[in-house]
Amino acid sequence: MISYVIIALNVVVFLLVQQNPHLMQKGMLIPYRMVRQGSWYELLSSGFLHGGWTHLLFNMITLLFFGPVLERSIGEVHFFMLYSSGLLFSSLPSLYKHKNNPNYATIGASGAVESVLFAFIVLFPFTPLYLMFIPIGIPAVVFGVMFVIYSIWAGRREGQINHEAHLAGAFWGLLYMLFFVPNTIDHILTIW
Repeated sequence: MISYVIIALNVVVFLLVQQNPHLMQKGMLIPYRMVRQGSWYELLSSGFLHGGWTHLLFNMITLLFFGPVLERSIGEVHFFMLYSSGLLFSSLPSLYKHKNNPNYATIGASGAVESVLFAFIVLFPFTPLYLMFIPIGIPAVVFGVMFVIYSIWAGRREGQINHEAHLAGAFWGLLYMLFFVPNTIDHILTIW
C-alpha cells in the first residue's frame, strides 16, 4: 500500500537527517530562496522533513489511521495523486505569502496529511473519531469543521506551525475528491 510506503519514506528521511543535519537546510521550503534560485524541489523535499519525533509521529499516526482506509476506497493511483498534489498545493500559501521573506522556512507533511484526512471526511463524514482525552466519538465532519475553525484562529497568531498549509491541504482534499475521484458527488448525495 502506498500509505505504508509514504510513512516508511518519512521515517527513513527523518533518520537520515538526524545523521546529516545539513539535509534539513537543503530540503526545507524557503520561498525566498526557491523563487530566486529555482530550487523548486523544495516543494516536495520539505514534505519529508520534520522538526522532531513529535512532529513526525503526529503526521505519520494520522496518515496511518486514515491513509489505508482511504487508499482502499479510492485506489492506489488516486491516493498517490491526492497525497502528492496535496503536498504541492498546501505549499502554495507559504510560497506566495513569504516569497520576499528571507527568514521564513517551513517543513513537514502536514498539508498532504490534511488532504488525506479531509478526503476521508468527504467519504466517511459520520464516522466517529476519537481524540485523546475525549471518551466519546466525534463525527468526522464535526471534527473537520472544528479543525478548520481552530486552524483559522491559530493561523492569525504568530507561531511556528504552518496553519495555512493545514488549511490549504484540507481544502485540496475536498477539491480533489469532488473533481478527480469518480462518483464522489453521488456518494455524498446518498449519505446526506
